[in-house]
Amino acid sequence: MTLDRLAPAIFVLLWSTGWVMAKYAAIYADPLTFLVLRYLFAAVLFIGFCILTGAVWPKNWTMAGHAVISGVFLHGLYLGAVWWAIGQGVPAAISGIIAGLQPLMTAVVAPALIGEDLSTQQKIGLGLGFLGIALAVVPKVLTIDTGATPIHMFPVVVNVLGMAAAAYGTIYQKQYLQDGDIRSIATLQYVGALIVTIPAVLLLENMRVIWSIQLFAALGWAVLVLSMGAVALLLYLIRRGQVSKAASLIYLVPPLAAVQAWLLFDEPLTLPMIIGTVIAVAGVYLTNRRAGE
Repeated sequence: MTLDRLAPAIFVLLWSTGWVMAKYAAIYADPLTFLVLRYLFAAVLFIGFCILTGAVWPKNWTMAGHAVISGVFLHGLYLGAVWWAIGQGVPAAISGIIAGLQPLMTAVVAPALIGEDLSTQQKIGLGLGFLGIALAVVPKVLTIDTGATPIHMFPVVVNVLGMAAAAYGTIYQKQYLQDGDIRSIATLQYVGALIVTIPAVLLLENMRVIWSIQLFAALGWAVLVLSMGAVALLLYLIRRGQVSKAASLIYLVPPLAAVQAWLLFDEPLTLPMIIGTVIAVAGVYLTNRRAGE
């Protein structure tokens, strides 16, 4: 199989672990503090990787600036909001389901910003994906609203804003970073992530860190698997296909994140979540299937 066929499945599998990792890492460090450590290690490793492999750096400050700005949205604001919300008590499964709304938002604004039109089949697929995500999340939201689970709505809103930042970051990446070396672009994106995350840490957290083997294991997974492996695949997917198609892969993340949260943290896996997952997967298939297949 070619990388084009394998990359989506590998990306979804790796990216889905980010939500349970956020919950696990919060045991050993404040969420944003952990992200600063993650970004620092990722930036250093990417710089070394770029040097060893002879990566080409942006030829002008404009291109470098676009890479940094995309990192602000794709890493700093998106992951910062998600990890902070989970640290405030939003279940990993709910946070993953909120992320499933990203393709709809991306598909709605992409035509206006970059002129990317959707076929009728893609529109039906995105609609099914949204329906599936809605079916899975509505019972959870109602539980939050009725007070059965002690979760404040503000962290949920922050989680939604993070999803919106990821949607815009995906479009920004497609609009301004079609050319250039993916390796150097990914490195500069972590600079952008640090620019917004460090001030947030100083304002919101006590920088709690429990130095332990478990912390370094979490950092190893977050840096090597998520920040380097999964992000490199995401950038590759965005560059190779339509932005709405790349974003629609996020539909597959919520069910995997929910199952992982159920297995590792005993978060409930409900029937609406399962049914919604099936519908969402059907939407992913229609959105990504080539015409005539």
